[in-house]
Amino acid sequence: MDFVILSLVMLAIGVYGLLTKRHLLKIFVSIELIATAATLNFVMLGVNNLGVSQAFLILAFSTDTAVSAVILALLVIVSRKYGTSDISKIVQPVEVEQEENSEAQA
Repeated sequence: MDFVILSLVMLAIGVYGLLTKRHLLKIFVSIELIATAATLNFVMLGVNNLGVSQAFLILAFSTDTAVSAVILALLVIVSRKYGTSDISKIVQPVEVEQEENSEAQA
């Protein structure tokens, strides 16, 4: 049952990073930490049935790799478009644009 404690600690660190960090790459790492904690639980809970455990592991690795590639590509696009990876600087121009659009429509 040590893996449950480890996965809870990984989940807590991931949630903390997700809530406190403003850099997009750090937010991505936090999300990956949360996903790894879930994967650890799936794999270790299926350890009594080795086939199920291996199937979970293969599924988790393939899914996580595909999702990570898409997210990293999106991070590169966003950082090139806005010139920064700070989420507070990226979100603020979107809100200003929406206010400008609503004023233009009125």
